[in-house]
Amino acid sequence: MYPGGGMYPGSGMYPGRISTSYNRSDFESNGELIYYTGFNESDELIETEYGPHWLYVHGGSCVDCHGTDGRGGYPVMMGFEVPPDIRYESLVSEEHEEEEEHPPYTEETIKRAIREGIDPSGEPLDLTMPRWKMTDKDVGDVVEYLKTL
Repeated sequence: MYPGGGMYPGSGMYPGRISTSYNRSDFESNGELIYYTGFNESDELIETEYGPHWLYVHGGSCVDCHGTDGRGGYPVMMGFEVPPDIRYESLVSEEHEEEEEHPPYTEETIKRAIREGIDPSGEPLDLTMPRWKMTDKDVGDVVEYLKTL
């Protein structure tokens, strides 16, 4: 761990990273844009505090681990953790409690998981889940996008 609490030196996880090639018009919402690219509608990179080394080196976004449909289910990039299903309906369902050993998520606990890496019971998520430094608007937009998956 480096001074300031981050896993890697520099400001954020992608020092010097520039925007990948995409057209904002390819996405229907700011939440979808963030989910797919890691950039918001102002073309600002969503930085992270923690996350896997490959994310630091290559950049990434939600889609890189959880897939285009949000179902996760497969280990990613030299990892052993299997990203979970993050579709909103799955996260807030009562069945989620039986599968994950914690209460179902609420909209607020989903936001906390994205930003702080804390599950609904207050336990930390695996460190392969980045802790995204999102504004209230951006994290709200991502949650709204999860509701469409």
